[in-house]
Amino acid sequence: MSLNVGIIGTGMIGQDHIRRLTQVLSGVAVTAVADISKERAEAVAPEGAAVFDDPKALIVSNTVDAVVICSWGPAHEEQLLACIDAGKPVFCEKPMVTSEESALRVIEAETVFGRRLVQVGFMRRFDADYRRLKAVIDTGTLGAPLMYKSVHRNASVPEGLYTSDMPLNDTLVHDADISRWLLSDEVIGVEVRLPRRSTVGKDLRDPTIVLLHCESGAIVIVEISVNIAYGYDIRGEVSCETGVAALPNRPATVVSDQFGIRQAIPEDWRERFIEAYDQEFREWIVAAGQGTATGPSAWDGYASTLVADAALRAVESGGHEAITMIEKPALYADEISLSQAMRKEIA
Repeated sequence: MSLNVGIIGTGMIGQDHIRRLTQVLSGVAVTAVADISKERAEAVAPEGAAVFDDPKALIVSNTVDAVVICSWGPAHEEQLLACIDAGKPVFCEKPMVTSEESALRVIEAETVFGRRLVQVGFMRRFDADYRRLKAVIDTGTLGAPLMYKSVHRNASVPEGLYTSDMPLNDTLVHDADISRWLLSDEVIGVEVRLPRRSTVGKDLRDPTIVLLHCESGAIVIVEISVNIAYGYDIRGEVSCETGVAALPNRPATVVSDQFGIRQAIPEDWRERFIEAYDQEFREWIVAAGQGTATGPSAWDGYASTLVADAALRAVESGGHEAITMIEKPALYADEISLSQAMRKEIA
């Protein structure tokens, strides 16, 4: 029996998920789409799928079992709350929401409902290389993690659509989430440093260095460059007490010839993480079919939102900005504490 899914938002990522759910994966059918542009929604809707003007009408439709939100970030809160109210599992692209207050309302609604329904689209957690890196960290064979370096480089960003704040309130959330997950740690403070500005990208604040101070004492160094020109380059390296572990470059094929030794660089996120996107939806489809959610939770969306907010404050203050979190609701399995306990037992 297929899971009937409704897609809200049919821009680039929405269209890619429609392709994924209709052409790549099994056990799922796209039965409805909605977009602020009805013409665009009609143009990309799979054959037989209903097209809605109102996202809420899609959410409550009896033709929809679960929802995928790919709309504009500020619209996410209202749509997430409607999904929770309808009792329908929902996959929400990042950012989950755009403010701490919105995140807390989503957490409260899901807690009152009493079952996880929200999965946030932090696809790096489903990438095979990141999963292998986490496995190395969690075994404890290299000792406790002390530092993590996360590099996030884009060849370019759309002129006029990408502002100076977006490296911190849009791009950083991926690095914040993957760092928390890899290190099984929470971020309690943020600093931002602005190196010499690149002349590429005109008025953008690029590159940006962000320091994430973790509860354990570990520090995460995040480099964000959004106009690096040569390609989409994602890297990660953890320094532990007795060794270092790093992601391999992607793709792994290295060519050696008369021109030297070289390796191709992915053009964008779709090429680098296409397998991770497929895997996160495989796992979501199984969980949604059981009426629940798996993977990155509303709590993870909340944590990443706090990091982004603190980073924006740190740009203005030039100093260390502390993060204060609410007590974690029992609904959200404490993966961080479990992983920390596992490392202590191994040690």
